[in-house]
Amino acid sequence: MNSWVHEAIFYHIYPLGFCEAPFSNDSKIEIVNRIEKIEKWIPHLKSLGINAVYLGPIFESNTHGYDTTDYYKIDRRLGNDEDFKEVCMTLHKNGIKIVLDGVFNHVGRNFFAFKDVKKNKQNSKYCNWFSNINFNLENPYKDSFCYDTWEGHYELVKLNLKNPEVKEHIFKAICYWIKYFDIDGLRLDAANCLDIDFLKELSLYCKNKKHDFWLMGEIIHGDYNVWANKNMLDSITNYECYKGIYSSLNDKNYFEINYSLNRQFGDHGIYKNLNLYNFIDNHDVTRISSILNNPNHIYLAYALLFTMPGIPSIYYGSEYGITGKKEKNSDLSLRPSLNEIESKTLNRDIFNLVAKLSKIRISSPALKLGKYKEIIIRNEQIVFARICDTETILIALNLSDKKIASLEFSISNSINYLLDLFNNGEKNTIINGKALLNLEPYCIKILKAY
Repeated sequence: MNSWVHEAIFYHIYPLGFCEAPFSNDSKIEIVNRIEKIEKWIPHLKSLGINAVYLGPIFESNTHGYDTTDYYKIDRRLGNDEDFKEVCMTLHKNGIKIVLDGVFNHVGRNFFAFKDVKKNKQNSKYCNWFSNINFNLENPYKDSFCYDTWEGHYELVKLNLKNPEVKEHIFKAICYWIKYFDIDGLRLDAANCLDIDFLKELSLYCKNKKHDFWLMGEIIHGDYNVWANKNMLDSITNYECYKGIYSSLNDKNYFEINYSLNRQFGDHGIYKNLNLYNFIDNHDVTRISSILNNPNHIYLAYALLFTMPGIPSIYYGSEYGITGKKEKNSDLSLRPSLNEIESKTLNRDIFNLVAKLSKIRISSPALKLGKYKEIIIRNEQIVFARICDTETILIALNLSDKKIASLEFSISNSINYLLDLFNNGEKNTIINGKALLNLEPYCIKILKAY
């Protein structure tokens, strides 16, 4: 299966923003190879310890990428298919896996089948390609018919995923992406809106094409097990812990994130058999640097991201602490170009922290695969363990601006000392089955048991 994901440290790029593409695509503008900027960013990725990228929508679309007009072409604002193939080949040569955005719930109004319906109305052979087309009602675009949308956005036309022709069109596109670009997985946009039977067929189809193909679904709320199971998806966006991390830090209340981690991954955790996709910001939400009340807490946020169960993902630019707020119903400030990022004041300390955490995680079986165990939980301090057959790691975090002296807890008699992987191999001795830690303000300790 997709065992490579257990080793994965993701980097999330929104290509249309990153590559500074024009906002609108009228299908007549010049094809320009902007996607090569990702290829040129590979040394940066490797210096961070990244071995997988999730690329936001790259197929032909009207504006933001989620209004697809052609599943079989790279967006001309980014380049052509050959340009993107070169990027994929270079990523793979550097040991970096590739996951693309699969936007299958809806298409843009310039999608060929929808344009045919607009032209031919009831006589179009594509009427059944879309969900609930009704020629007795009108829509805001005055097409003389109405249709289902994504969350009331009429520029996003919902597909009828029960239609065999629609499924065939999508599956053939995926086949092309796998064969031509050798992609390693898909992130499914608005996965909660997708037909369950479609997801089952999609999973079977993809795994038959590439046995270690990885499918991750975007889910905001709900029981992740509904979508992630042996017949459907491999992973889900962990929005519960995304909120829990920044909220715990802002409220100085580690009980919140500890509750979620226990609920998800503890001894009776409802997701302890799932490898969830973890993040502290992305293309849809305010940047972590803009949402935290205390700038010092960003280091603790990343420490949690890299040491909790699941797959860590960095959103491009946030490794430098850049800001960006979702406001006035706009995501533009969240999706800057590489040039914009490089023109900002960059926090190299955050970059160095992420690189250090990546190195520690990639060499630790417990951090990649171990179960979660609560050790100490206080409002401003948390100690938890990640435990597997070959290794035990303890993580201690202090979000307070005050030093905490002599934090004591019981530990197995078989453990003689704790070696701090994060702080230059500092040694913490165990006396009579008790560990004693001194935590500096905003302290991070990653302790390997010996």
